[in-house]
Amino acid sequence: MKNMNFYLKFVMLLVFTILFGILSCDLSTGNTQWINLFNQKDLTGWTELEGSTKYEAKNDQIIGTTIPNNPVSFLCTDKEFSNFILELDVKVDSPLNSGIQIRSHLNDKGEVYGYEIEIDPSKRAWSGGIYDCRRRGWIVDLEDKPEKQKAYKNGEWNHFKIKANGDTIKSWLNKIPIATLVDTLHDPTGFIGFEADGNKQAGLKIKFKNVYIKTL
Repeated sequence: MKNMNFYLKFVMLLVFTILFGILSCDLSTGNTQWINLFNQKDLTGWTELEGSTKYEAKNDQIIGTTIPNNPVSFLCTDKEFSNFILELDVKVDSPLNSGIQIRSHLNDKGEVYGYEIEIDPSKRAWSGGIYDCRRRGWIVDLEDKPEKQKAYKNGEWNHFKIKANGDTIKSWLNKIPIATLVDTLHDPTGFIGFEADGNKQAGLKIKFKNVYIKTL
């Protein structure tokens, strides 16, 4: 009987320990919630860096409109982020190259540099690849990866997911895994930005909506 009581107590303690661990994990996960980086009314919390592309909040979207012969422009968060999951929808007029900056910075010349998740509506079709803007150039391209090149849909809304955690950066495009980078460069934090690359043609538009982030 004593052995039976000891066994029952042991089992109850084991079950309690497991349940407590599961509950703790759930509570820990619940403390981190998705945050909307764009209030859908104005560009509070964002600052334009370089260039003079016209960025505006309209129809629950961030819309950038090109100006002739304007150099590259970036609309960047005032806040910096380290480890996170970022999700958003993007629509780009096809002649316009763009990108999503993460963990980025300003250099001594006032130029944006850092990791960029490519938005490439050209025939090259490297959307979702990882480029190191004004530093090392292409790190993860989509050359000879035709299935990944097909993920981007020209003229449509495209859903990007980006995960940055420690030394690893991953990208998804329309739920398709695109790029994974495990980097030896220690650059753990920085701002997020939307790029409108320089273009001779005026009136081209890049649109962003449903911009949500969850810190890890």
